Amino acid sequence: MPVMTEPPPTEPVVFELATAVTDEMIDELGHVSNIAYLAWIQQVATAHCAAVGFDREAFERLGGIWMVRKHALEYLQPAYVGDEIVLASYIVDFRGASSERKTEVRRVSDGVVLCQASTLWVYVSIQSRRATRIPKEIVQAFARS
Repeated sequence: MPVMTEPPPTEPVVFELATAVTDEMIDELGHVSNIAYLAWIQQVATAHCAAVGFDREAFERLGGIWMVRKHALEYLQPAYVGDEIVLASYIVDFRGASSERKTEVRRVSDGVVLCQASTLWVYVSIQSRRATRIPKEIVQAFARS
């Protein structure tokens, strides 16, 4: 009798984006502000979408746009002016109208992870302003990347 086994898990496709810490990102304590980390998370997600063919105009043609429902960030080490940074991000899954994305912020010079984040994104109809099922074209674009 044949034995049913689970298919092997697939490795997520990690998208990376390089950036650097600038003076404007520094808070009162002399290190990168939590607001800068949030901006980086948005920046890498937007760049990843564009890299697979879904820039803002492409989303508008489909009639939808991504909105954040929830961010969870864990700050592990500080970053300072002049640090070169790599933002590494990937999609965990797509479910109905939502998608979970993981992001890791690393310092280039020593590879230290500065922050880990998880974001729950919701695909929203531009017309109705309500959550709507993620079009298959979007899911397929990320699967091919």
